[in-house]
Amino acid sequence: MDDCIFCKIAAHEIPSTVVYEDDLVIAFDDLAPQAPVHTLVIPKKHYQDITDGVPAETLAAMAHAVDEVAKAKGLGSGFRVISNKGADAGQTVMHFHMHVLGGKPLGEGLI
Repeated sequence: MDDCIFCKIAAHEIPSTVVYEDDLVIAFDDLAPQAPVHTLVIPKKHYQDITDGVPAETLAAMAHAVDEVAKAKGLGSGFRVISNKGADAGQTVMHFHMHVLGGKPLGEGLI
């Protein structure tokens, strides 16, 4: 999509701090972190959200990227992965993405 900021990041049209990248996905640090570690994992192809027909291969690549982010960021003691679907859930960029949060004890609350 021409006006999607995450599509532009995936295409390297907008600079970001890339943590991991392969042919299907890219992971980069969030500009407004909600935890000491807050990295976003996105598919390079545009999907609105997790229910938008994301192929199994892409979902597997995203799960692998989450693991690579956790290793790169030293999150061996634990981390949280969140994906919001729609504005009512707090999704502000309508491009499917997963938040990897950690770097401190997060407790039982959502964030």
